[in-house]
Amino acid sequence: MSEEPEPELVRAEGMVKQFPLRGGVFQTVRGHVHAVDGVDVRIRRGETLGIVGESGCGKTTLARLLLRLIEPSGGRVYFMGHDLTGYNRAELQQARQDLQIVFQDPFSALNPRMTIKNIVGEPLLVHGLARGEELTRKVLEVLEVVGLKKEHLNRFPHEFSGGQRQRINVARALILRPDFIVLDEPTSALDVSVQAQVLNLLMDLQEQFGLTYLFITHNLSVVYHISNRVAVMYAGKIVEFGETEALFTQPLHPYTEALLSAIPQPDPRRLRQRIPLGGEVPSPIAPPPGCRFHPRCWMAQPECAKVVPPLRTVRESRQVACHLVDDAGVRGTTVVRSSVEPEAA
Repeated sequence: MSEEPEPELVRAEGMVKQFPLRGGVFQTVRGHVHAVDGVDVRIRRGETLGIVGESGCGKTTLARLLLRLIEPSGGRVYFMGHDLTGYNRAELQQARQDLQIVFQDPFSALNPRMTIKNIVGEPLLVHGLARGEELTRKVLEVLEVVGLKKEHLNRFPHEFSGGQRQRINVARALILRPDFIVLDEPTSALDVSVQAQVLNLLMDLQEQFGLTYLFITHNLSVVYHISNRVAVMYAGKIVEFGETEALFTQPLHPYTEALLSAIPQPDPRRLRQRIPLGGEVPSPIAPPPGCRFHPRCWMAQPECAKVVPPLRTVRESRQVACHLVDDAGVRGTTVVRSSVEPEAA
C-alpha cells in the first residue's frame, strides 16, 4: 500500500509581484519590474522545499510573498488552509508566530545595540508570551538547543563569529516554536566547514520540532543534501518542480540541465560535460515573449519564442514548463503543441 502524502502546510496560487518604476518630476509609473509572475507552490508539512535559480530570478521575493512581508500584486497564499492574503493586521500578527525567516547575512540581521538575550527574546515580548525570568529561561533553552551557552546571554553580536551569529538568528526564529521557516541562503556568508555545522543543525531541529522549511540557495549540492523536493526558477517563473533525486538524476528542462552541469565534481576522474549558457539573463522590466529561457536555450524552436509553456504535471509528481517535453516526461526535439495563448511582448 502506498503512503499517503503529507498534508499541505503552505499553498500559493498565481503569485504575482510587480514593482513599479517611477520617474520624472511627478514620479509617474513608467513600467514595472516583473519579479514573480504567476507562480504556484505547494509545501507539505515536515518537508524541505528547495528553490534554486540565478540571482534576480525571484526566489527571495517569492519567499517574502509567502510570509506576506511584501504585498502581492496578484494571487493567494494559504497557510494551514487559511487565506493569508485576506488577513488584517491583527490576524497577520497572530499568524506570524507560526511563520518565521532566517536571513542571508547573519550580522546585518542582528541589532548591534541589543544583547543576545534581548534579540532572541524580542518575539516573546512582541507577542506577549513571556517576560522577566520566564523570558530569560526560554531564551536560554533555545540558545542551548542551537549550541550556545548561558554566558552568551549578555553579549553583543560583534562578539560572535559568523557561524555563531547565524545560530542566534536560528534561535530567534525558533523561539516561538513556528511550523514554517524560510531559510534565505542561510549558509552563503559562512565558511565551508561552518556551513556543514549549520546545515546539520537545521536538519536536527527539523526532526526534533517537526519544522517545515523553504530553503533558498545557489548551492545545488546543499539543495541535494537537505531538500525533499526542488523548484527551479527562471525570470520570475518556476520552470521545473519535482522530487530531489528524480530532478537531479534526470532533469527535464534545459535550464535545469545547464544548472546541474555546473556542479563541481570532487573527484577529478569523474568528468562532467558542462553546458555553457550564452546570452544575458532577460530583463525583468521587459521579459521576452513565449518561454523566457528561449533566447539562451540551445534546443529552442520557433514556437518557443511565441507561446508561453504551461507548468504541467508529467511523470507523476514531476512538473515542467517546456514545449519540448511531452506528457510522458520525454524530451524530444520538436515542439509539443500547447493551447496556451502567446504572451504579449
